[in-house]
Amino acid sequence: MRKRTIGILVLVALVGVVALIAQTNGDADPIGTETLQSPYQDGEELVYVGKYRPFLLSFTIADLGFKVSKIGDSEHYFVESKATSRGTLTKLFSFSFLQKIDSTIDGDKLQVLKTKKLDDQGKRVRESEAVFDYEDQQVTYVETDPKDPARPPRNVASPIGPNTQDVVSAVYMLRTVPLAVGKTFIFKISDSGLVYDVPVKVTARERKKSKIGKRWCWRIEPDIFGEGRFIEQKGSLTIWITDDAQRIPVFAKLKTKLGKVEIKLEKLKNGADASD
Repeated sequence: MRKRTIGILVLVALVGVVALIAQTNGDADPIGTETLQSPYQDGEELVYVGKYRPFLLSFTIADLGFKVSKIGDSEHYFVESKATSRGTLTKLFSFSFLQKIDSTIDGDKLQVLKTKKLDDQGKRVRESEAVFDYEDQQVTYVETDPKDPARPPRNVASPIGPNTQDVVSAVYMLRTVPLAVGKTFIFKISDSGLVYDVPVKVTARERKKSKIGKRWCWRIEPDIFGEGRFIEQKGSLTIWITDDAQRIPVFAKLKTKLGKVEIKLEKLKNGADASD
C-alpha cells in the first residue's frame, strides 16, 4: 500500500486547489455552462495556509504557495507548487517537510511536458523527474536519493495517451470544460511513473465564505482515495472554487484516518485582492 505523510497529503490537496487558479478573460455564465479559455495566466500567485484538525483541536501546519510563469516567448508555462511545514507541527511533533512540484506545460496543447519533484522530510529526501513523450506514448520517471548518491535510481515507465496529465495539469484541464452539478469527468493522471484513472465529480453549487468575500462556488470532489487509486487508504478530498470568471479555489478539505486537513486562501497576487 502506498503510504503518505500529512505533509504529502497536504500538498496533494493543495495541488488540486492551485491547479484551478487561473483567471479567464470572458464573461462568466451564472450557471457555469461556459467553455473556459486557457487556464494558465502569467504571473498569477496564490498563498494558502493549511490547518490540521485532529479531533477538536486545530494546528497550523503549512504555508503553501503557487505561481505560474510563462517561459520566454514560447507557449510553454512553468507552474511551481510548494508546501512548507510550520507552526505546531514543527514545534511540538519535531516533524518538518518541504514538498515541491514543478510542472512544465505546453500551453497550446495543454499537455504536461515534464514534472520535477522534491520530497524533503528531513531524514528522507527524494528527487524525481518525469518526462512525457507523447510521440512514443510513454512517461519515463526517475527517482534518486540525494543523501545517498550510491543508491541506484528508481526507474519506472508507463504507457500514456495524449490526455495524460500530472497532478497539477490535470485540474487545470478541469477548468477547460463546462461545470454543472452532477457532471463527472475522468482524468488519467501520472504520478511517480504510474498512471491512474481519477474520477472528478461536481457535487454542488453553494455559497462559501472566504478572504475574497462570500461567493457562489462549485463543490468538486476528486476520487483519489481507495484500493488501486492514487492514495490507497480511506479518505476524501473536497475543493470549492468560485463560480465566476476568475474560478478562484478558496477552500479545500481533506479527510483521512490521520485526521482532517483544511486549506484556506490567504492571498491572491495579480488578481482579486485576498489580503486581510
